[in-house]
Amino acid sequence: MHLDRDVTPDYPMSWQARALTGLMHGTFKPASHLLLRHSLALDAAARLGELVKLVPVGTPEHVRVAPAAFSACDGEWLRAGRRLDEGKVLLYLHGGGYFSCSPRTHRSITWRLSVVARRPVLALDYRQGPVHNLADSLADALDAYDCLLERGYDASDVIIAGDSAGGHLTLATLLALRDRSLPLPAAAICLSPWADLTDHPRRDNRWQDPMLAAGRVRWLARRWTSGLDPCDPLVSPVLGDFTGLPPLMIVTGSTEVLRDEAHRVAVRAREGGVPVTYEEWPRMPHVFPILADVLPEARLAFRHMAGFLAVAAGVEGPVTEGEVAA
Repeated sequence: MHLDRDVTPDYPMSWQARALTGLMHGTFKPASHLLLRHSLALDAAARLGELVKLVPVGTPEHVRVAPAAFSACDGEWLRAGRRLDEGKVLLYLHGGGYFSCSPRTHRSITWRLSVVARRPVLALDYRQGPVHNLADSLADALDAYDCLLERGYDASDVIIAGDSAGGHLTLATLLALRDRSLPLPAAAICLSPWADLTDHPRRDNRWQDPMLAAGRVRWLARRWTSGLDPCDPLVSPVLGDFTGLPPLMIVTGSTEVLRDEAHRVAVRAREGGVPVTYEEWPRMPHVFPILADVLPEARLAFRHMAGFLAVAAGVEGPVTEGEVAA
């Protein structure tokens, strides 16, 4: 398998995906149009997120979850699958637009990443808005990475991954580590990364995206970049120089409103000499791997991630369909 390649998986769209994208078009997208228009909506979402942390989240019996604490934030360790190498780790940064979600909401991703990476996953509960800002989130990610190194992990035994806003944070973390001349991880995976926070209108897929409203993404970008330079690569990583970064895997859906910036990240990284595996899945919604409990395409995506990690990070052993099934 070559690391530097573009992939368009040629699978027939499952009935589950057809049903789910249709449901999203009629529910989630109109709701975001209605709610994400005022800062009070972000406050309410953040408070709801705190309540969600009190609700039990089911995981398969073979998945082990344990709390983790850091200087400014918390998180959780997840272990799943066979032959885990405890001397290696994957640091996961969840999505949610920098104002919602948590490691608990993304367990369907993180336990499967533990399987395909053959190592424990540390899912970080980094600080988010509206109380905190992008700098706080980045500081937490850098602090967690530094703590891992202090605990004896070699940088070459660390993988960083994230989705959506967490994909943004993954890229910003890599750029910040490189700029500070700190050791870099072996590889990184970005699922539907939100990489451009400049105030440009998103026209591609604005009608086709079943989940995200282009105008609401732009509204969030304006809010989080208030008082900042949106062209700073740590704010809009798509504008950064990727020279010296480790191999990247970028997974996106062909009808996503964020697809264009995900592809631009791949182009920008290749210009800097970084090998990129760019996968654009036909008609899949934003961060579709989180739906692996119900979508066959999402489970296949994790097997593709296993192939990337086998080459980029030396992960041994193929992953079967059964290992990433719920």
